[in-house]
Amino acid sequence: MHQRRLPAARLLTLLHFVRRDRAGRTLRTSEMLALLAALVSAGSLPAAEPVPLPQAHAHNDYLHERPLLDALDHGFCSVEADVFLVDGQLLVAHERAELSPDRTLADLYLDPLRERARTGGGRVWPDGPPLTLLIDIKSEAEPTYRALHDLLSRYGDLLSTVRDGQVDQKAVTVILSGNRPRELLLSQPLRFAGLDGRVEDLDSTLPSHALPLISDRWGKLFTWSGEGAMPAEQRARMDQIVSRAHAAGRRVRFWATPERVELWRVLDEAGVDLINTDDLAGLQAFLADRQ
Repeated sequence: MHQRRLPAARLLTLLHFVRRDRAGRTLRTSEMLALLAALVSAGSLPAAEPVPLPQAHAHNDYLHERPLLDALDHGFCSVEADVFLVDGQLLVAHERAELSPDRTLADLYLDPLRERARTGGGRVWPDGPPLTLLIDIKSEAEPTYRALHDLLSRYGDLLSTVRDGQVDQKAVTVILSGNRPRELLLSQPLRFAGLDGRVEDLDSTLPSHALPLISDRWGKLFTWSGEGAMPAEQRARMDQIVSRAHAAGRRVRFWATPERVELWRVLDEAGVDLINTDDLAGLQAFLADRQ
């Protein structure tokens, strides 16, 4: 039987009453969340809707047991799916050897997101930002994108669109990474996606709706792994990347980052917009503490 979701006010009241343990020690937010989760699993409390976390990005989201759904259950507002074009179908996998005809982009992501938006008043997160769907194109850029554009056009009620330079923001914003069909996408008067840029694009004159995100590999730019203090020159470089991207209305993400709380803390302090992780529960706990 479907359990009733707890309203935010009720959840805050529960947090108030469990904020101290038996020894009188004040509990951290992550500890309170763990206690509430234990109560829910024991049947003492109904499940609570997670707090949306705008910085939380599920890298290679489709590798989790329940693609998309696990990320949403942890409050993530951004998810990533790799796609290959195979016999006219857009299949989700990390490698070609892992492809399966029953794992399509529509089945794993677009259809469940449409259903959630329809039951959520037109939004994935009623109290949060539009969900970001980062689609990493693994097969040849232009034919894959043509098939993807055709597919996305069937979800015009769900997806943010750009028509003749005018943005109509909806429940889900799509950004293309990997093999990006830059010229083809930019030539379209109507499109359902923007481009994921690289640090070399920081000085681009493209509008933010065409290039909404700057992403790059952590090891290409930094050697710090989260142990000890981040070297001052590397922190200055990261601050400059974030500042320049934000000045142009773009968000920032680094991929292949070490999965360390110390590194997440620096990314958060620097204003990095999307924190990349495969550790859904770990990043949820960290961001809940920061909030």
